[in-house]
Amino acid sequence: MIIDAHQHVWDLERSPYRWLGPQTPEWNRTFTFDELRPQLVRNGVDATVLVQSDDDDRDTDLMLEQTAPEVAAIVAYVPLDKPERAAERLAELRKDPRVVGIRNLIHDLPDPDWILRPEVDEGLSVLEQADVTFDYVAVLPRHLEHVPTLSERHPDLRIVIDHLAKPPLGEREPWWTQIETAAQNPLVHAKLSGLYGEPLQAYVDRALEVFGPTRLMYGGDWPISTAFGGYDQTFQTLAATLEALSPADRNEIYGGTAQRFYRIPRS
Repeated sequence: MIIDAHQHVWDLERSPYRWLGPQTPEWNRTFTFDELRPQLVRNGVDATVLVQSDDDDRDTDLMLEQTAPEVAAIVAYVPLDKPERAAERLAELRKDPRVVGIRNLIHDLPDPDWILRPEVDEGLSVLEQADVTFDYVAVLPRHLEHVPTLSERHPDLRIVIDHLAKPPLGEREPWWTQIETAAQNPLVHAKLSGLYGEPLQAYVDRALEVFGPTRLMYGGDWPISTAFGGYDQTFQTLAATLEALSPADRNEIYGGTAQRFYRIPRS
């Protein structure tokens, strides 16, 4: 079973998507699941995890409306900096069993230390107590640096680092050391997603070294990937970096890890 652990849909008439606009012409349109489905079929992908694209309830509502059988799980939005509202909204969302995790667009915020604010810390406690996962968008070294602190403060919170924390391809430090430190908590996982350009092999190998295949999961990052060769090329590029692995290890990355982490029922 192949699970794509990182997909998006968005509708420009449903939510603000302030990060979209004339400055992002390749993504500044509506993307539907119907557009994605043939690409999943072509690459043998059985199920997907839809991940929030906007810090807005309307984006989450759009994901909840997706009835395609391939949508196995949803990572939604609640305002972590408003813990009382976060708890209320999470209780509403979890009436849909596909809602398994929460994400905020931390990488778009001007404060790289936002995740450590007291009110946000309380919001993360809401997730921890509800036993839902947290997708962490770490794109700056400062973001990745905070993972051990989050692990210490929330020892039962299951965290997945999106896009392998965007390693600066062509450079190693500080990512090389920080990702190892982040991986010391066995509840921290990472997604092999959103990785574009060359060379990738060294960074995938480093992720395998520190996490192992049982804590890494494949993500196609569609429709962001449309600007980098499309779904097929993204799938094939990652497959090439995993060729040396055993079938069992590849099966973990392509499905087993996501199934366990997000607690996706076996079909």
